[in-house]
This record gives sequence, structure tokens and C-alpha cells, in this order.
Amino acid sequence: MTDFEKIYNAHFNDVYLYILRLSGSEHVAEEITSDTFFKAMQSVDRFRGDCDIRVWLCQIAKNCYYTYVKKHSKQESLDDDIFLFLPDFSDGVEEQISRQDEARRIKEILHTVPDPYKEVIMWRVFAEMSFRQIGQIFGKTENWACVTYHRGRMLIRERLEESENEK
Repeated sequence: MTDFEKIYNAHFNDVYLYILRLSGSEHVAEEITSDTFFKAMQSVDRFRGDCDIRVWLCQIAKNCYYTYVKKHSKQESLDDDIFLFLPDFSDGVEEQISRQDEARRIKEILHTVPDPYKEVIMWRVFAEMSFRQIGQIFGKTENWACVTYHRGRMLIRERLEESENEK
């Protein structure tokens, strides 16, 4: 087994699940994951080792996904469970509708949140990366990633409250 096959076997599932959560589509996740490993195979000799190989692969996957989105003129699809801080509702129809409406508003707000908050939230939630790994992506510390993530969440909450007050 070649070294790249070991990388592929060890990280295929991580990349696939990251893109699946980002896109919400199994078909897109399969296509982007395949493209990611093809591009990684072509450039593995340029991997400097500045970050974890998983982080490098997820960066390639994210870029492939954004290229795909631009090419297909689709808007990013966000998974409803991205906002784990939402209260848990009972199974009543009214509560489900209310929860779906709130999730939709949060998705809309996320699109207006400036970088790096938006990026850090997406890396943390979609890729389930540690703050250390996120810090590596940005060339910052683990503490920076943690603070940025929590400030981004606070920004989303504030904007959600503002939209509630406007009603």
C-alpha cells in the first residue's frame, strides 16, 4: 500500500462527512471528496506539514466545494443542526414549525456574519475540528480560534434577538 493510499484510507470518511454536512447532499459530497483526493494526490509533494494532514485535506475540500457552488450557481446549504445552542423543543407541530423558522433565520444571519467568525463557526460545526486545528488553518493560536468561535456565536445570537425585536 502506498503512502497516499494510507492517507486516503485514514481520512476519506472525515472529508466526506465534512462535505456532506456542508452541502447536505450525498451526491455532492461524493463528487467533492473524489475531487479533493485527486487534487491532493497531485500536490501531496508540496504539502509542507505546517498543519495536520486532515486540516490540509479539509481546506482542499472546502475550496473544491466553493468552486462547485460557484460553478453550479447554488447557494450553500447549511445543516439544521449547526446551531446546537437552540433550545430543544417537544415534538408538537407548532414547536417544530417554530424551530424550523428559527433555524432558517439563523442560517440567514450566518451568511451575514463577517469572516473570520463565519469560517471558524463552519470549521468547528461542519468539520468538527478542534480549536487547535482551526487555529492552525488561520495561522493563529488555539485560544484565538476558541474566542473567535464564541464571539461569532454571540454575534449570531445578538442579530437573532434584533430580528425578533423588529417583529
